[in-house]
Amino acid sequence: MSWLDAILIILAGVGAGAINTIVGSGTLVTFPTLLALGYSPVVANVSNTVGLAPGGVTGVIGYRRELAGQRDRLIRLASASLLGGVTGAVLLVTLPSGAFDAIVPVLIGIGCVLVAIQPWISRRLKDRERPDRPHGSALVWVLVMLAGVYGGYFGAGQGVLLIGIMGIGLAEDLQRINAVKNVLAMLVNTVAALFFVIVADVSWAVAGLIAVGSAVGGHFGASIGRRLPSTFFRVLIVVIGAIAIWRLLA
Repeated sequence: MSWLDAILIILAGVGAGAINTIVGSGTLVTFPTLLALGYSPVVANVSNTVGLAPGGVTGVIGYRRELAGQRDRLIRLASASLLGGVTGAVLLVTLPSGAFDAIVPVLIGIGCVLVAIQPWISRRLKDRERPDRPHGSALVWVLVMLAGVYGGYFGAGQGVLLIGIMGIGLAEDLQRINAVKNVLAMLVNTVAALFFVIVADVSWAVAGLIAVGSAVGGHFGASIGRRLPSTFFRVLIVVIGAIAIWRLLA
């Protein structure tokens, strides 16, 4: 690995950590970067998952004030995310690598679409009268679990999925929902990362560089999340995701 490659990976980690905290879908920055540097899709995804775990932790710490009073909700929904994350990680290492190569372009495309329409989703949710269920219905739990499966397998767009699910199913402010999203996404990423450390082929150099960058990015992402317009990040994600799809299909 060259010094230039290392710098690019760290910068991608910083961007991904910040984006995951503010919007979600930071994987669409780091994953294509690793592909562009010549790493295989499965190794890139596994190493990326391990590396982004510290960024999730710093993002949660940065949003700790919005988590006040949500303990019971977190316990309920965390069980769904943990189950889903383990399932998704198992699918990644048990399905043939060819399946990942075929599925990932579709997942990246879905992630790009979700990121692109996130402002529209947010506006609709603000005007929608939501049911008065403090911790969500059984359907919300199932959907959070399925989002965890997606997150454990690949992850790009998991945060937007979670915001959409909880925004519809919970009578809660979107900033507090975003704080819960950060916790749930962190749990999925962490449990998948631990699983990959045990059974998968992790590039520790890559994971370490992304970890450094994502920890910094997660901290700053939380501090500027309410002030920095996410339009630039959203456009960047869609562009990089499109490049990744082109590279995978070429």
